[in-house]
Amino acid sequence: MTAQNPNGKTRIHVKNNRWAAGSFPNTPEGEEVFTITGDRFRAALAKFPGLGERIDFVTDWDEDNFTKSLGTADVLLTWNLPTDAIGAATPNLKWIHCIGAGVEHLLPLDWLPETVTLTNNKGVHSDKAGEYGLMACLMLHNHIPAIVTNQRRTHFESLYGTPIAGATIVIVGTGSLGGAAAKKLAPFGPRIIGVNRKGGAVEGCTEVVTWDKLDEVLPLADILYLAMPVTPETDGLIDRRRLGLLKATCGIVNIGRESAMDYAALREKLEAGELGGAILDVFSPEPVAKDSPLWDTPNLVMTPHVSADDGDSYVPLTLGLFFRNLERYLDGKELLNVVDRKLGY
Repeated sequence: MTAQNPNGKTRIHVKNNRWAAGSFPNTPEGEEVFTITGDRFRAALAKFPGLGERIDFVTDWDEDNFTKSLGTADVLLTWNLPTDAIGAATPNLKWIHCIGAGVEHLLPLDWLPETVTLTNNKGVHSDKAGEYGLMACLMLHNHIPAIVTNQRRTHFESLYGTPIAGATIVIVGTGSLGGAAAKKLAPFGPRIIGVNRKGGAVEGCTEVVTWDKLDEVLPLADILYLAMPVTPETDGLIDRRRLGLLKATCGIVNIGRESAMDYAALREKLEAGELGGAILDVFSPEPVAKDSPLWDTPNLVMTPHVSADDGDSYVPLTLGLFFRNLERYLDGKELLNVVDRKLGY
């Protein structure tokens, strides 16, 4: 693709976000993890010889200079953006890269011009997500949520566990996050049933079924692992009825989005002792309100949306992917991680 700026270089606008409750980053700690500073940009760029000579870039915050800067930018690197600003006021814009794997905050994509490609961060999170998945499943299999609840209640009870070999884990959503968990878990010997749109083979999964078989495999699960993006297809997928299909001993992990599951129904079943436990990493809104009943729900471990985000390497990994894609962009090649406009991921 040919740059249209006067100096012949491709111009990149990096839009960072200051932390704010209910937004991204949603904690002050997150701002440090996810901010792409000029120094971080240049450090990552140094690993791609010759690329720096072909580009200009500017780093900015929120919408401080957004409209003016986008008037000349070819590429936008960001988490979110005022979508109504994209169009006639952005004549050079050809590519937007979202620094998250999920782009549900940008849906529907009816604002996205046909001339602009949207890509996401899929794959950057996989190593961390895989380790979290292994940890969470082993915790559930060894009754850790129940043991933590007993600790809060000063109740000492021996809850014995067994090796996870032979247990059945149903992973709903076998993309980079769910697939990473499957690969980490497979060497320990459980039966892993993947559930996805196409039913194609997934590394680490013993078998894979399509969405229409979900009700058939839920009763088999010793652990139900959810790693789905937000789409119309996944919204409310694990509702009260489907929670009722699970064994009373089944444990649940959700690292995708809260919208995939009825948390109120989940809480009721945990309080009634009708599930083995749950580990939740995603909530809406975030942070979780201090008066939320989730805080006091028995046999529930809540983690603050940290399952897939590497606190030390998130930005370097993101920029590594972005610069690999930037080389492809400049050479007129098809980009990696292009978001399907209809599917939303």
